[in-house]
Amino acid sequence: MDEGADNGFNHSQTKMSMTTKTPLSDIAKAFEELSGFLGSQTKDQKLRLDNFCEACSLVSVLFSCLGLAFKFAEMEYVAKVHDLVEASKTYATLENVLDRDVANDTVKKPGSHSRNLRRVRQGLDLIRALFEEFLSTDDYYLKDAASTAYSQVCAPYHTWAVRTAVSAGMYTLPTREELLQKLNETDHTAEKKMRRYIEASRPVIAYIDKLYSSRKIALDW
Repeated sequence: MDEGADNGFNHSQTKMSMTTKTPLSDIAKAFEELSGFLGSQTKDQKLRLDNFCEACSLVSVLFSCLGLAFKFAEMEYVAKVHDLVEASKTYATLENVLDRDVANDTVKKPGSHSRNLRRVRQGLDLIRALFEEFLSTDDYYLKDAASTAYSQVCAPYHTWAVRTAVSAGMYTLPTREELLQKLNETDHTAEKKMRRYIEASRPVIAYIDKLYSSRKIALDW
C-alpha cells in the first residue's frame, strides 16, 4: 500500500472513530448529562439514583479493558453499582440512601448502600485520574500512569496485601495501543472523550462528597 493510500486509510479510521458510538463516547455523554443537571438544578431537585446508576454502569467496561491489574476494582465496582441499582427500586435519590443510613447509623457498615456509594465514587475518581495520567504522557506502556492514578485515589484506603497485588498486576496492563483498540478509539478521538469525562465527572464526584460532608461524615474512608 502506498503512503497516500495509507494516509487515506488512517484518516477514514479517525473519522469513523469520531462518529461511531464507542464506550468512551457513551460514558462522556452520560456524565455530561449528570453534570448538566447538577449545574442547572434548583434547590428542590435532587440527583436521581437510577440515572446515576445508569451512567455508572457504563464505566464498568473501562475496568475490564485494563485486565488483571484492575480486576479488584472491576469486581468491587460492578458489585457496588449492582447494589445501588437494586437500591434505586426503593430509594429515589442519592440523598434518600444516605439519609436512611444516617438515621440507622449504618453509613460505614460493610454492605450498606452509603458505603457502596462511597466506593463507586472512588471508582469514578480512579478513572478520572487514570485518564489525566494517560493524557499527560505518550508512554507506550500504561504502568506509570496507572500506578500514579491508583496511588492517588485508592492506595490510601487499601491494605498492604491489596496494594502489593495491584503493584504486581501493573505489569499485565495492556499497552496504550492495545487499550485504544479495545475501546475502538484513536489517540485523537480518545483524548477528546477522556477530557469530556474528566470535566463532567468532577462536579458529580464533588456532589457526592458534599452529600457526606454536609452530614458531617468524614471523607477519608
